[in-house]
Amino acid sequence: MAKLLINIDHVATLRNARGEAFPDPIRAAALCEDAGADGIVFHLREDRRHIRDDDVAKLRESVRGKLDFEMSLAPEIVDICVKTRPHLATLVPERREELTTEGGLDVITSLGRLRDVVPKLRSAGIEVATFIDPDLRQVEASFAAGCDAVEFHTGEYANGWKAGKKTHLLDRFVEASVCANELGLMVHAGHGLDYDNYPTFGAAVPHLEEVSIGFAIVAESVFIGLGEAVERMLQLVRGTRDEVA
Repeated sequence: MAKLLINIDHVATLRNARGEAFPDPIRAAALCEDAGADGIVFHLREDRRHIRDDDVAKLRESVRGKLDFEMSLAPEIVDICVKTRPHLATLVPERREELTTEGGLDVITSLGRLRDVVPKLRSAGIEVATFIDPDLRQVEASFAAGCDAVEFHTGEYANGWKAGKKTHLLDRFVEASVCANELGLMVHAGHGLDYDNYPTFGAAVPHLEEVSIGFAIVAESVFIGLGEAVERMLQLVRGTRDEVA
Protein backbone atom coordinates (compact mmCIF):
# COMPACT_ATOMS: atom_id res chain seq x y z
CA MET A 1 0.00 0.00 0.00
CA ALA A 2 1.47 3.34 -1.03
CA LYS A 3 1.80 6.25 1.35
CA LEU A 4 0.12 9.56 0.51
CA LEU A 5 2.09 12.78 0.89
CA ILE A 6 0.26 16.06 0.24
CA ASN A 7 1.91 18.93 -1.63
CA ILE A 8 0.83 22.20 0.01
CA ASP A 9 2.52 24.59 -2.47
CA HIS A 10 -0.84 25.54 -3.96
CA VAL A 11 -2.08 26.89 -0.64
CA ALA A 12 0.96 29.17 -0.53
CA THR A 13 0.28 30.24 -4.13
CA LEU A 14 -3.21 31.38 -3.13
CA ARG A 15 -1.82 33.23 -0.11
CA ASN A 16 0.78 35.03 -2.18
CA ALA A 17 -1.68 36.01 -4.93
CA ARG A 18 -3.10 38.73 -2.69
CA GLY A 19 -0.02 39.32 -0.53
CA GLU A 20 -1.95 38.16 2.53
CA ALA A 21 -0.93 36.04 5.50
CA PHE A 22 -3.68 33.51 4.70
CA PRO A 23 -4.48 30.84 3.76
CA ASP A 24 -1.61 29.52 5.86
CA PRO A 25 0.22 26.52 4.32
CA ILE A 26 1.36 25.46 7.79
CA ARG A 27 -2.24 25.18 8.93
CA ALA A 28 -3.06 23.32 5.73
CA ALA A 29 -0.27 20.83 6.42
CA ALA A 30 -1.63 20.21 9.91
CA LEU A 31 -5.16 19.64 8.58
CA CYS A 32 -3.81 17.18 5.99
CA GLU A 33 -2.03 15.20 8.68
CA ASP A 34 -5.07 15.30 10.95
CA ALA A 35 -7.05 13.76 8.08
CA GLY A 36 -4.57 10.89 7.83
CA ALA A 37 -1.94 11.99 5.29
CA ASP A 38 1.41 10.24 5.75
CA GLY A 39 3.42 13.38 5.15
CA ILE A 40 3.81 16.77 3.51
CA VAL A 41 5.60 17.89 0.35
CA PHE A 42 6.77 21.41 -0.46
CA HIS A 43 8.95 22.95 -3.17
CA LEU A 44 11.17 25.87 -2.21
CA ARG A 45 11.73 27.41 -5.62
CA GLU A 46 14.59 29.78 -6.28
CA ASP A 47 12.13 32.61 -7.03
CA ARG A 48 10.08 31.84 -3.87
CA ARG A 49 6.86 32.07 -5.88
CA HIS A 50 4.90 30.04 -3.34
CA ILE A 51 6.73 28.46 -0.39
CA ARG A 52 9.05 30.88 1.43
CA ASP A 53 12.00 30.37 3.76
CA ASP A 54 9.98 31.00 6.91
CA ASP A 55 7.43 28.41 5.74
CA VAL A 56 10.22 25.85 5.49
CA ALA A 57 11.33 26.42 9.07
CA LYS A 58 7.76 26.24 10.37
CA LEU A 59 7.02 23.06 8.43
CA ARG A 60 10.11 21.40 9.82
CA GLU A 61 8.95 22.24 13.33
CA SER A 62 5.30 21.26 12.91
CA VAL A 63 5.02 18.34 10.48
CA ARG A 64 4.62 15.09 12.38
CA GLY A 65 4.92 12.67 9.46
CA LYS A 66 7.34 12.54 6.57
CA LEU A 67 8.59 15.85 5.19
CA ASP A 68 9.64 15.92 1.53
CA PHE A 69 11.65 18.97 0.40
CA GLU A 70 11.42 19.36 -3.40
CA MET A 71 14.37 21.34 -4.68
CA SER A 72 16.62 22.28 -7.55
CA LEU A 73 20.36 21.68 -7.54
CA ALA A 74 21.10 25.36 -6.85
CA PRO A 75 23.80 25.67 -4.11
CA GLU A 76 21.69 28.06 -2.00
CA ILE A 77 18.73 25.66 -1.96
CA VAL A 78 20.96 22.67 -1.21
CA ASP A 79 22.40 24.50 1.78
CA ILE A 80 18.91 25.36 3.08
CA CYS A 81 17.88 21.73 2.74
CA VAL A 82 20.93 20.51 4.65
CA LYS A 83 20.16 23.00 7.42
CA THR A 84 16.46 21.99 7.48
CA ARG A 85 17.13 18.23 7.52
CA PRO A 86 13.83 16.96 6.11
CA HIS A 87 13.26 13.24 5.83
CA LEU A 88 13.51 13.34 2.04
CA ALA A 89 14.95 15.66 -0.60
CA THR A 90 13.45 15.23 -4.07
CA LEU A 91 15.64 16.76 -6.76
CA VAL A 92 13.63 18.38 -9.54
CA PRO A 93 14.35 20.48 -12.64
CA GLU A 94 13.40 24.12 -12.33
CA ARG A 95 12.83 26.80 -14.95
CA ARG A 96 11.68 30.32 -14.08
CA GLU A 97 9.20 30.55 -16.94
CA GLU A 98 7.25 27.36 -16.15
CA LEU A 99 3.96 27.41 -14.24
CA THR A 100 4.78 24.10 -12.56
CA THR A 101 7.50 21.49 -12.91
CA GLU A 102 7.40 20.26 -16.49
CA GLY A 103 9.13 16.95 -17.14
CA GLY A 104 11.66 15.06 -15.13
CA LEU A 105 15.22 15.90 -14.20
CA ASP A 106 17.83 14.83 -16.76
CA VAL A 107 19.96 12.86 -14.35
CA ILE A 108 22.35 11.74 -17.07
CA THR A 109 23.49 15.25 -17.97
CA SER A 110 23.37 16.35 -14.31
CA LEU A 111 25.36 13.39 -13.00
CA GLY A 112 28.48 15.39 -12.21
CA ARG A 113 26.56 17.87 -10.06
CA LEU A 114 24.51 15.09 -8.47
CA ARG A 115 27.63 13.28 -7.36
CA ASP A 116 28.42 16.37 -5.26
CA VAL A 117 24.90 17.12 -4.03
CA VAL A 118 23.66 13.62 -3.16
CA PRO A 119 26.48 12.76 -0.70
CA LYS A 120 26.09 16.18 0.93
CA LEU A 121 22.40 15.56 1.54
CA ARG A 122 22.84 11.97 2.64
CA SER A 123 25.60 12.92 5.08
CA ALA A 124 23.00 15.17 6.76
CA GLY A 125 20.75 12.14 7.23
CA ILE A 126 18.43 13.04 4.35
CA GLU A 127 17.12 10.44 1.91
CA VAL A 128 17.45 11.55 -1.71
CA ALA A 129 15.16 10.95 -4.68
CA THR A 130 15.33 12.17 -8.26
CA PHE A 131 12.15 13.33 -10.00
CA ILE A 132 12.44 11.64 -13.38
CA ASP A 133 10.49 10.51 -16.40
CA PRO A 134 9.89 6.74 -16.52
CA ASP A 135 13.05 6.08 -18.52
CA LEU A 136 15.35 3.16 -17.74
CA ARG A 137 18.46 5.24 -18.43
CA GLN A 138 17.36 7.87 -15.93
CA VAL A 139 16.64 5.18 -13.34
CA GLU A 140 20.10 3.70 -13.81
CA ALA A 141 21.72 7.14 -13.63
CA SER A 142 19.86 7.85 -10.38
CA PHE A 143 21.30 4.66 -8.95
CA ALA A 144 24.77 5.67 -10.15
CA ALA A 145 24.35 9.03 -8.41
CA GLY A 146 23.80 7.26 -5.09
CA CYS A 147 20.11 8.08 -4.65
CA ASP A 148 17.75 6.22 -2.35
CA ALA A 149 14.63 6.58 -4.50
CA VAL A 150 13.17 7.78 -7.76
CA GLU A 151 9.92 9.70 -8.13
CA PHE A 152 8.31 9.16 -11.50
CA HIS A 153 6.86 12.24 -13.19
CA THR A 154 3.29 11.20 -13.97
CA GLY A 155 2.33 14.25 -16.03
CA GLU A 156 2.38 12.36 -19.33
CA TYR A 157 0.07 9.73 -17.88
CA ALA A 158 -2.29 12.36 -16.43
CA ASN A 159 -2.43 14.24 -19.73
CA GLY A 160 -2.93 11.00 -21.63
CA TRP A 161 -5.82 10.10 -19.35
CA LYS A 162 -7.55 13.38 -20.15
CA ALA A 163 -7.01 12.68 -23.86
CA GLY A 164 -8.64 9.27 -23.55
CA LYS A 165 -5.41 7.24 -23.63
CA LYS A 166 -6.02 5.55 -20.31
CA THR A 167 -3.73 2.52 -20.22
CA HIS A 168 -1.04 2.26 -22.87
CA LEU A 169 1.18 4.86 -21.20
CA LEU A 170 1.40 2.71 -18.10
CA ASP A 171 3.82 0.22 -19.66
CA ARG A 172 6.75 2.61 -19.29
CA PHE A 173 6.00 3.16 -15.62
CA VAL A 174 5.73 -0.57 -14.95
CA GLU A 175 9.05 -1.28 -16.66
CA ALA A 176 10.83 1.61 -14.96
CA SER A 177 9.43 0.66 -11.56
CA VAL A 178 10.61 -2.93 -11.91
CA CYS A 179 14.05 -1.67 -12.89
CA ALA A 180 14.22 0.68 -9.91
CA ASN A 181 13.17 -2.04 -7.52
CA GLU A 182 15.80 -4.42 -8.87
CA LEU A 183 18.46 -1.76 -8.25
CA GLY A 184 17.26 -1.28 -4.68
CA LEU A 185 15.66 2.12 -5.27
CA MET A 186 12.36 3.05 -3.64
CA VAL A 187 9.60 4.01 -6.08
CA HIS A 188 7.59 7.22 -5.68
CA ALA A 189 5.29 8.99 -8.15
CA GLY A 190 3.58 12.32 -8.58
CA HIS A 191 2.40 15.21 -10.78
CA GLY A 192 -1.11 15.44 -12.15
CA LEU A 193 -2.49 12.45 -10.25
CA ASP A 194 -6.09 12.97 -9.20
CA TYR A 195 -9.27 11.25 -8.04
CA ASP A 196 -10.06 9.89 -11.51
CA ASN A 197 -6.69 8.73 -12.82
CA TYR A 198 -4.98 7.46 -9.68
CA PRO A 199 -6.82 4.16 -9.17
CA THR A 200 -5.73 2.79 -12.55
CA PHE A 201 -2.17 3.99 -12.02
CA GLY A 202 -1.91 2.67 -8.48
CA ALA A 203 -3.30 -0.72 -9.41
CA ALA A 204 -0.96 -1.17 -12.38
CA VAL A 205 2.42 0.11 -11.22
CA PRO A 206 4.36 -2.31 -8.97
CA HIS A 207 6.55 -1.45 -5.99
CA LEU A 208 4.90 1.96 -5.52
CA GLU A 209 5.76 3.17 -2.01
CA GLU A 210 4.75 6.84 -2.04
CA VAL A 211 2.62 9.19 -4.10
CA SER A 212 2.75 12.98 -3.96
CA ILE A 213 -0.55 14.68 -4.76
CA GLY A 214 -1.35 18.33 -4.24
CA PHE A 215 -3.31 20.34 -6.78
CA ALA A 216 -6.22 17.90 -7.14
CA ILE A 217 -6.72 17.77 -3.37
CA VAL A 218 -6.42 21.52 -2.82
CA ALA A 219 -8.81 22.17 -5.72
CA GLU A 220 -11.38 19.70 -4.39
CA SER A 221 -11.08 21.22 -0.93
CA VAL A 222 -12.69 24.42 -2.24
CA PHE A 223 -15.94 22.47 -2.47
CA ILE A 224 -15.76 19.88 0.32
CA GLY A 225 -13.08 21.07 2.74
CA LEU A 226 -9.46 20.03 3.02
CA GLY A 227 -9.95 17.24 5.53
CA GLU A 228 -12.59 15.46 3.47
CA ALA A 229 -10.60 15.98 0.26
CA VAL A 230 -7.59 14.25 1.86
CA GLU A 231 -9.74 11.44 3.25
CA ARG A 232 -11.26 10.74 -0.17
CA MET A 233 -7.84 10.51 -1.78
CA LEU A 234 -6.60 8.27 1.03
CA GLN A 235 -9.46 5.88 0.33
CA LEU A 236 -8.29 5.60 -3.28
CA VAL A 237 -4.60 5.27 -2.47
CA ARG A 238 -5.17 2.68 0.24
CA GLY A 239 -7.64 0.80 -1.89
CA THR A 240 -5.18 -0.01 -4.66
CA ARG A 241 -2.55 -2.67 -4.57
CA ASP A 242 1.12 -1.72 -4.83
CA GLU A 243 2.23 -4.85 -6.62
CA VAL A 244 1.09 -6.55 -9.79
CA ALA A 245 0.73 -10.31 -9.50
